[in-house]
Amino acid sequence: METVTTIAAVRERVRAWQSAGQRVAFVPTMGNLHAGHVSLIELARQRGDRFVASIFVNPMQFGPNEDFAHYPRTPREDERMLAAAGCDLMFMPEVTEIYPQGSERGTRVEVPGLSRLLDGEYRPGHFEGVSTVVAKLFHIVQPQVAVFGEKDFQQLTIIRRMVADLCMPVQIVAAPTVRDADGLALSSRNQYLTAGERAQAPAIYATLQAAARRLGGGADFTSIERDGVRALEAAGLRPDYFAVRQSADLAPANVGARELVVLCAVRFSKARLIDNISMTRA
Repeated sequence: METVTTIAAVRERVRAWQSAGQRVAFVPTMGNLHAGHVSLIELARQRGDRFVASIFVNPMQFGPNEDFAHYPRTPREDERMLAAAGCDLMFMPEVTEIYPQGSERGTRVEVPGLSRLLDGEYRPGHFEGVSTVVAKLFHIVQPQVAVFGEKDFQQLTIIRRMVADLCMPVQIVAAPTVRDADGLALSSRNQYLTAGERAQAPAIYATLQAAARRLGGGADFTSIERDGVRALEAAGLRPDYFAVRQSADLAPANVGARELVVLCAVRFSKARLIDNISMTRA
């Protein structure tokens, strides 16, 4: 595996591969890789002849009171993990390479509507930062396929909309959420949890599963959302939201909708975790 830090170097390598007729798969990450990322990598390798990963902690998607400065950075461990997974090229740029004018002054990409609801309501500007950096990375890497995890379901939905709206020739592939044995979705932010919070955290997935069972039984959405919040609070957690939405566009679910997703966000002392569960109603 080769590691590069400049846009020019990435384009040179990818241009050579594509001139040879090779299909390029891409996984953008913020590093601090874990088994959940490995599942994205394995899926990407199945979809392309060459595999590129980026490691870039994007300042534009962090709010003023969020953890950009303290976000865990483990570049050497990430490099070893990517090499072992068969990555061909690791792109690890400095902030000035991606935002030469500074992240606050650079051009921005926004997906209206989708970026302002659910997580967007609690993290203003977050998804604008995500869509901007992903658009830039797609223009830099020029992949035929890119893989994103279903754990960040709203992010996945926004990227799909952006790609469609901007006519980007990139196939977006979704990778299933990877979980610990007790159901907690793997996340770099899990390491912020205290021992007591880690013991409480499996209640997130258990509550989502209970909601999915009730959806299958025909329960109304309002009561499912209300009871989900109550169940999380009863487990000692602090939910921002617990919502039933249509999978395709995250619009509020209507009685005839079949493809549904239940999403939630929960705050701890130093972490904020998101999770979701999808289902198809008969």
